[in-house]
Amino acid sequence: MPPVAKKLPVQSSLHGTTRIDPYAWLRDRDDPDTIAYLEAENAYTEQETRHLEPLREEIFGEIKARTQETDLSAPARRGDWWYAGRTEEGKQYPIMVRRKGNPEGPEQVLLDLNEIAEGHEYLQLGVFSVSPDHNRLAWSIDTNGSELFELRIRDLETGLDLDDVLVETYYSAAWSSDSTRLFYTTVDDAHRPDRVWRHSLGSAQSEDVQAFHEADERMFVGIGTTQDDRYLIVSTGSQVTAGAYALAADHTDDSFEPVLPITHGIQYSVDHKGGRWIVVTEDQAPNGRLLSIAVDDPADVEELLPPDPARKVAGAMALAGHIVVAGRTDALTSITVLPDSGDPYVLPFDEEVYSVGPGRNLEYDTSVLRVAYQSLTTPPQVIDIDLASGERTLVKETPVLGGYDPGEYEAWRDWAVAADGTRIPISLVRKQGTATPSPTLLYAYGSYEIPTDPWFSVARLSLLDRGVVFAGAHIRGGGELGKPWYHAGKLEHKQNTFSDFIAAADHLISSGLTTPDRLAARGGSAGGLLMGAVATQAPDRFAAVVAEVPFVDVINTMLDASLPLTVIEWEEWGDPRRPEDFVWMSAYSPYDNVIDQEYPAMLVTAGLNDPRVAYWEPAKWVAKLRAGARARGPLLLKTELGAGHAGPTGRYRVWRDEAFVLSFVLDQIT
Repeated sequence: MPPVAKKLPVQSSLHGTTRIDPYAWLRDRDDPDTIAYLEAENAYTEQETRHLEPLREEIFGEIKARTQETDLSAPARRGDWWYAGRTEEGKQYPIMVRRKGNPEGPEQVLLDLNEIAEGHEYLQLGVFSVSPDHNRLAWSIDTNGSELFELRIRDLETGLDLDDVLVETYYSAAWSSDSTRLFYTTVDDAHRPDRVWRHSLGSAQSEDVQAFHEADERMFVGIGTTQDDRYLIVSTGSQVTAGAYALAADHTDDSFEPVLPITHGIQYSVDHKGGRWIVVTEDQAPNGRLLSIAVDDPADVEELLPPDPARKVAGAMALAGHIVVAGRTDALTSITVLPDSGDPYVLPFDEEVYSVGPGRNLEYDTSVLRVAYQSLTTPPQVIDIDLASGERTLVKETPVLGGYDPGEYEAWRDWAVAADGTRIPISLVRKQGTATPSPTLLYAYGSYEIPTDPWFSVARLSLLDRGVVFAGAHIRGGGELGKPWYHAGKLEHKQNTFSDFIAAADHLISSGLTTPDRLAARGGSAGGLLMGAVATQAPDRFAAVVAEVPFVDVINTMLDASLPLTVIEWEEWGDPRRPEDFVWMSAYSPYDNVIDQEYPAMLVTAGLNDPRVAYWEPAKWVAKLRAGARARGPLLLKTELGAGHAGPTGRYRVWRDEAFVLSFVLDQIT
């Protein structure tokens, strides 16, 4: 029998509506009943999936067999050094290395994460930043999934860490040009990165100087450098506003100053080139435009790429003789090159659906652009493109062992039509000769203007080889078709995200590709909210739903400003303290819309230490579903008790976790 969570109703009233939360007690992780309930759910999940253990082991074995376990990433040049990461068979984590002079020179190990991970079930690398003089490494780790990192500094000549230990830091850090100072970020009580600190090597953290503070509770900060290492850049941004503050990397006693005024509702980002700021801005251009602005004269402005409704300008990187622009056109990524002399041009790629963007480019004074490319059938590639000659060099393609032949698979783009006539792109892949109707897995995200671009997956081959079609729906709320696409799927328009996904499912069914009893849906985090909404609104379309760390308790979370991310999230979801926002949020919030109907089979995951989607959201939702609804198949909750938002770490644990999910999907749709 499944676990039954006790009910301790908590009543509240808002805008004339009385709300009752029977499972609010699960928020107390110190209550022994909370952990006992999560452990009981884990035990029930294991019991209900025990019959899948042979399939899980088979899929794990396939992933492992297809992966070159001892491997080296494409070395990236910075000065006289070539930096890379390598893996060794049997080891969970990468080993960060470098070679001097050329990629084949003697190896120096900078950081062996396997040694660091000893004694820890979880390990996440945060900062990995080598000083400009190449003599020191700033590195940080999180050992429980809380996304709070301990930062250390390693002397690369001796291989020993300095006495400097910086605790409760966040993801980003940057060096001064003389390599004697390190700038890093910390978070406030709501887990918002809000401060940048200046640390002088050899001093205690208590002596660090606050270099920047963002008081606006909607804004997150990060610290980095321009491509030419001339300036330290503090980026600050919310869901709708972003800007940058600059400080010369060789004058770090000075203050950070805004590059341009920061205006609510406008986002901009910067790089530097020859005394001019290279600026991507939404000012007078919802999809972005590219400007060049003199550092010492903000009135000296040149427009390099004008606004174009059909083209998204997402970011720009300055090289000594070129500017490289990452963008999007017609729901596909693109790279536009602007030579210092000559006309802009777009780099061509051949496949119908693919993902491309600038890769690991560590040098400024170079004409060689490193590009990262992959598709649904092409494993990740690292390509060097000589922008002067146009010559392309394939530096590395991720090996897929076992005789993988991309020609045995086919990928294509299809389009569904939403109820309002909007065309919704879908990227699909299957093995050649797969019979229809086919078991199909439909995936999407659809929030924060984050696109779900086509990507290659070794694990996915275990589905494709069993006759399953994989489909990625590029729904509104994501960034696949630019800023208007995002705006059409947020706030009062959020229902479009869910109806677009349902329209994609309907298209796959009506086209004969699949049938409802062979169709599964998958999404995580905000995509987990999507899963909760479509399982409620269209339960008959899907045989199974996988909702990973799902944001499903929308109203309660958005009412609690003390929780991580809530204040900044009001610009994405709305503020339920406002009556009009409360209405549209209440209409789709999965936890508030559990009804007595037959839901698909569901696998729901959570992370006890998750600072982004608290574990209690999926736990409460599953408890409420058990008490007030029915399911055509199993209803399972799997909580990682020692991890956070991204689940387990270590590649073998990650593969086993993925095999668990895929075996559940296969069990329900094949």
